[in-house]
Amino acid sequence: MATVNSGFRRTATRLLTVGLWLVTTGLVRGSGTSTNDIAARAEAEFARARNHFQSDTNNANAAWEFARAGFNFDELISNSAEHAAIARQSIAASRRAIALDPDSAPAHYYLALNLGQLARTETLEALILVREMEREFKTAARVDGHFDYAGPERYLGILYRNAPGWPVSIGSRHQARVWLELANQLAPGYPENHLNLVESHLQWHERDDARRELTALDAVWPGARTNLVGPAWELNWADWSARRDAAKKSLEENPQPQVPPPSAH
Repeated sequence: MATVNSGFRRTATRLLTVGLWLVTTGLVRGSGTSTNDIAARAEAEFARARNHFQSDTNNANAAWEFARAGFNFDELISNSAEHAAIARQSIAASRRAIALDPDSAPAHYYLALNLGQLARTETLEALILVREMEREFKTAARVDGHFDYAGPERYLGILYRNAPGWPVSIGSRHQARVWLELANQLAPGYPENHLNLVESHLQWHERDDARRELTALDAVWPGARTNLVGPAWELNWADWSARRDAAKKSLEENPQPQVPPPSAH
């Protein structure tokens, strides 16, 4: 019989894979750009943003920009101790930005994301961190739901979709659907928002809805290809392309609707 502690550890481990950090990992594997080049650019931006913040610690924008650079750089760090150290620096910068400007959507947003980074190394604290992530994403959404192409709504949806449900944690299919659809409404031209819905519908055995959303994704794809360009976007496109291909393959290989499991909370 499993002990409470062992069950808690398994649940916390599930929380570490809620999906907030899949983007860059998948992108690096799928991109033609070398991992070393990607890491070098991220590290250089992290150092630049850190120096800017340290030279002007009363600047809220400099604080959250450092938190953003820390999050992006941390995506590429495999060493657990270094990963946690960068996450903590970024969390501290986010909290400083919030202290300076409580209504800064980016500050709350990057605090939530960097708490997610820390959760990857803090197994026993993951459940607590997820609750704070939820709160910070909601605050960012309230202040500016359009930030980062509806990023707060997008990540809230992923968090609700992948976290364990009640009474262990906050996971909820209903809430996931609400927030993922809202993200798509706020930023319908952003491929990631469509992809999250496609993948969610497949996960929930809603294949007709997945096909419909995939068609919507195909419709915005050319325009996004024109507008989202440059080195900053090459990793995203590698990831999005791979995920779109995987969704199409899944629908082609299993064209018949599957009997869905009982609806989740």
